[in-house]
Amino acid sequence: MHLRIDGDTRLLVLTGAGVSAESGVPTFRDASGLWENHPVEKVATLEGFEADPRLVWRFYSERRRRAKNVHPNAGHAALADAESRMGDRFLLVTQNVDGLHRRAGSIRLVEMHGSLFETSCTGCRREAFPDDGEYLADPPRCEECASRGRVGLLRPAVVWFGEVLDPMRMHRVSSFIDESRGARLVFLAVGTSGLVYPAAGMVLQARAAGAEAWLVNAEPPENLRAFHHFVRGPSGKVLPPLFEWS
Repeated sequence: MHLRIDGDTRLLVLTGAGVSAESGVPTFRDASGLWENHPVEKVATLEGFEADPRLVWRFYSERRRRAKNVHPNAGHAALADAESRMGDRFLLVTQNVDGLHRRAGSIRLVEMHGSLFETSCTGCRREAFPDDGEYLADPPRCEECASRGRVGLLRPAVVWFGEVLDPMRMHRVSSFIDESRGARLVFLAVGTSGLVYPAAGMVLQARAAGAEAWLVNAEPPENLRAFHHFVRGPSGKVLPPLFEWS
């Protein structure tokens, strides 16, 4: 089965944890739901950060270290190649925070849940900035706050449990779909569980605009019935030969 892409096609791609798992990215939590005997919610909520920022930074520093030691796979590369061919007719939305799509060369990218390799401040309106530091001792402090005589703790620029997604990022997705009305729009989900919203509902949003919906997944997800085509298998093997360019 091949996905035909011609000069009038617009392609919206959503990727989930399955894409990163093929690169060896560790899962967010172990089978017990714990990290070093701590409930993961304790290290992935604002309340947990306020209670023990050192613990939270130790958790994310470990995630940064592990993410640095893995590499993009053939699935990441296939999507980066599709973008290079299609330009502004392509948009990639990912639930992953590991930065592998960027390292593969993806530029037209929406990181729904933020990035492991960006940091923001809890005390000021400073924009998130690139940062791959590992903070295992004292939590880092904001230099801009310090210059104003304030104390601001830096935090990983990821979306924690209980936090809302950045509306500007989601607006970029909606705008791409709206701009595709009247054209051939293809929605392609890769490596997703179909459980986490609003990502799991994106296929319905795209279909409401007339999209043809494709799914590449190792297993059937919860929202399988929302797709027109399902190609079963690991994305690193399925994606490179999937696209048929015309």
